Amino acid sequence: MKAWTLLFLRVSLGWLLVIWGADKVINVEHGLAVANKFYFGFLAVEQVLQAAGVAQVLLGLAVVVGFARKWTYPAQLLLNAASLFAVFQSVVDPWSWFFEGSNALFYPSLIIFAASLLLIAFRDEDTLVVSK
Repeated sequence: MKAWTLLFLRVSLGWLLVIWGADKVINVEHGLAVANKFYFGFLAVEQVLQAAGVAQVLLGLAVVVGFARKWTYPAQLLLNAASLFAVFQSVVDPWSWFFEGSNALFYPSLIIFAASLLLIAFRDEDTLVVSK
């Protein structure tokens, strides 16, 4: 059961990277708006954003299949940490009681970050993978 649960967790976390990476490539305007609003304009140049999107898709696919987990899991954690940091005010105050503009829909960023940590913690038990 543990191996299948870790597989499900890995596929869902990796696929999230694929979805958001593909969004940067296909829906550039949305990616630019997100970069400007949440990431202080980081990567807010069309070609750079699209290249980052391609890299994110490749990373996501590597996570999905369990390739090079020693490197891909921490890379995934860093991307998810950046997302968590970008919306942290919404995690701390999801109903805008103290911070204007918070949104409860961003709370799952904390769960995604925790799941990324869990995947690293149980990497040795994640056996349904392409490479050990």
